[in-house]
Amino acid sequence: MTLPIDEDRIERQIELKAPRARVWRALTDYREFSAWFRVNLETPFVPGQTSRGQITDPGYEHVRMEVVVQKMEPEHLFSYTWHPYAIEPGVDYSGETPTLVEFRLEETGDGTLLTVTESGFAKLPPERRAEAFRMNDGGWTEQLQNIECHVRQ
Repeated sequence: MTLPIDEDRIERQIELKAPRARVWRALTDYREFSAWFRVNLETPFVPGQTSRGQITDPGYEHVRMEVVVQKMEPEHLFSYTWHPYAIEPGVDYSGETPTLVEFRLEETGDGTLLTVTESGFAKLPPERRAEAFRMNDGGWTEQLQNIECHVRQ
């Protein structure tokens, strides 16, 4: 079954009062990403490679995050794939098709427009799809607030 685009894709935008280079660093430096995303990533982001780390957000400390970096086009596009809302201990999510997360940056008069898009929910198993979509839909709203606070520091 094919889902309508609004159920297959989450898109959020925020205008950040920070230069594009600053936002890029917050997104792609694994230590800065760790700080605002609430994860303790172990290695830098490198296209074609996997970055892993322990989630530090209260209530999710048992979750290990794993992303495969797809693209890093400086100050324009950063993307990775992952298994959304993969939080159940002992469950192997590796057989699922991951979703694609894309961060796009555009200069504005006052700073940087950051657009985050996560797509591919239609390919998730039906029993996980709605909950993963719902949780990430709210999660991206929170994460954009986190990065906004982070780049203001």
